[in-house]
Amino acid sequence: MTRQFHSTPGAAQGLDALADRIQFDLECLNLPSPNWVPERRTETGEKIHDVVVIGGGMCGLVASFALRSGGIRNMRIFDRNPSGYEGPWLTYARMETLRSPKTLPGPAYGMGALTFRAWYEAQYGLDAWNALDKIPRPMWMDYLIWYRNVLDLPVENEVEVKSVTPEGDLLRLELRGAGAKESSVLTRKFVMATGRDGTGHPNIPGFVSALPKRLWAHSSEDIDFPALRGKRVVVIGVGASAVDNSAEALEAGAKEVRHLIRRKEMPTINKMMGIGSFGFTAGYAELPDEWRWRFMQYSFTTQTPSPRGSTMRVSRHQNAFFHFGQGIRHVWNEGEEVVIETTAGKTVRTDYLILGTGFTVDPLARAELGEAAREILLWGDRYTPPAGEESRELANFPYLSPDFSLRERTPGTAPWLSSIYCFNYGASASLGKVSGDIPGISDGARWLAYAIAAELYGEDVERHWQAMLDYDKPELLGDEWTETELEDSADAIDREPTYQIGG
Repeated sequence: MTRQFHSTPGAAQGLDALADRIQFDLECLNLPSPNWVPERRTETGEKIHDVVVIGGGMCGLVASFALRSGGIRNMRIFDRNPSGYEGPWLTYARMETLRSPKTLPGPAYGMGALTFRAWYEAQYGLDAWNALDKIPRPMWMDYLIWYRNVLDLPVENEVEVKSVTPEGDLLRLELRGAGAKESSVLTRKFVMATGRDGTGHPNIPGFVSALPKRLWAHSSEDIDFPALRGKRVVVIGVGASAVDNSAEALEAGAKEVRHLIRRKEMPTINKMMGIGSFGFTAGYAELPDEWRWRFMQYSFTTQTPSPRGSTMRVSRHQNAFFHFGQGIRHVWNEGEEVVIETTAGKTVRTDYLILGTGFTVDPLARAELGEAAREILLWGDRYTPPAGEESRELANFPYLSPDFSLRERTPGTAPWLSSIYCFNYGASASLGKVSGDIPGISDGARWLAYAIAAELYGEDVERHWQAMLDYDKPELLGDEWTETELEDSADAIDREPTYQIGG
């Protein structure tokens, strides 16, 4: 049968045809590989999983596909959200489109048929693809749902990992949630594919501590934007999340939206985009600490600007205002009115406050690790930057091993942390942008899968050695040759040939 895999201009092949193509490609590549990890059970018969992945969004999906492609099949994937709501795309993400170019392969893991482009063209055709500018945010979620389904990745939704504790050389994960099939599971390796807030939490400035919660929200929270109609709103910050939430408030009919911005001018250049390359992806993790720190500290200091489209989505409203050089000194409420005093000595009154202050990396906030979180080695423990390059934020990032695993601060105190893999934003200081952002996510997943496979193989090396000794399937059956007796020529005498000269 002839397979038709290429789009024709204006035509759409359909998702069923694309699924057939993916299956064909997987068969050609012999993927996923057969399971090679020996099964383990406890003395009481409890099953021991080889890997548990927490997070069923983009990071968790591509990590799981990479592990399964490498023949690691005894795996579970948990996500605390309902099916279809993994990650931020339909919850607190409020941009109209993705920042990343539509052409990036993302979680495709080297397979063209798994790209967003293939998925889009299969439904709408090549002409529609050429006309598409940026990827609409809800459509990206639709693509990830399809990705999960077409690869048959068994995400278990509404399951939260409550705690992680060592049990011998294993990890005991206590589970909760409506989707939990058991109260706990045992695993050898634990992958935290938990996205932007994977090793931290929303950054909540202290100045709102005395403010009634009904008067403010962080941009990552569920905000009732229709309730802001006719009201004054202040947004703290001018990053991507700040402007996206500002736009939502304006479009919901807010009377005015004012950005209070500590910086004296608008960030306009995405420095990291300027150096993105295969070399940076491959080489960053190999750099000495001083260079890795320098790259990340500079990108934090210069700040990634909000996307042009998102910013214009705000500024097209005449009742939107950007106020620079206005840090926050004090915030209080007078009844239902929020009063803000800025570092420039100005007073602003508003009805509602939105914190566009992003997320902070703070491994100590990972409640599931308990007191052991204090034993995670941080960059601040390992490296002291020169004057002018200090960064409290960067110092809080975990200082990871090259395989994404956590390291203990005091040797011998919590060695089991090395079985926990930080495949999320928290890895960026140590390994670069390979475990959270669309451009490098497949590269990171490949590194992760190789590293975990190597660890599992090394831990089972005696069993693999015994399997080699026990293997007895012959390739030759004995009928492929005939034995011939060798004649004894020991008595034969080699003589030099005799030549006669003359006649």
